Amino acid sequence: MAIDALCFEAVNSFYGDSHVLHGVSFTLREGALLALLGRNGAGKTTCLSTIMGWLAPRGGRISVFGHDVGGLSPEAVVAQGVTLVPQGRRVFPTLSVRENLAVAQRRGAWTMERVFDTFPRLRERRAQAAGSLSGGEQQMLAIGRALMGNPRVLLLDEPSEGLAPQIVAEVGRIIARLRTEGLSIVLVEQNLGLALDLADDVAILNTGRIVFKGSAAEMAADHTAIDRHLGVF
Repeated sequence: MAIDALCFEAVNSFYGDSHVLHGVSFTLREGALLALLGRNGAGKTTCLSTIMGWLAPRGGRISVFGHDVGGLSPEAVVAQGVTLVPQGRRVFPTLSVRENLAVAQRRGAWTMERVFDTFPRLRERRAQAAGSLSGGEQQMLAIGRALMGNPRVLLLDEPSEGLAPQIVAEVGRIIARLRTEGLSIVLVEQNLGLALDLADDVAILNTGRIVFKGSAAEMAADHTAIDRHLGVF
């Protein structure tokens, strides 16, 4: 019997006294891509922060390939095979491309050479300070840095944000390739077209609660849910 890559079960999360996630549940199947959608402030990034251990859940269970990670430190979560590409990229601007990749390296199939093969522009700029890269190049570096951690589960928070359409398409092709290679991915994304093109499954959050779960095809056909919860017309 297959074990799901990630289970987020009846999780409640708070910022101080503010109750942000209300019994949220979703599942990421092994080798699949789950798009986690919702308007700004719906709780999507809070879900990722809770998975990564930056925010301790108050109730519920979070497991990665059957191992409970809820409430573990970020380092312990990474050791279980979870890495995050954060919103806004957050590369180390004064370090070179190579140095940004090296700081995240963990033993496994993803080596610096493999990252450079996947992102040839990073090879060309390997000695360049990350802060001097274009937005698209910084996004590629952020993804490459996460891959250097050799994850089993990759979390992507708004990877298309602020990028030109041709760069969005390139990032989309890379994400699709990673999924084809068997990586299990949670994608938080405001670009609905990109998300539905890439996703196997979709979960929609609205004010900290799950309001839709289904396949990407079911989501694309449910115009009422799209209008009501995503504001796309």
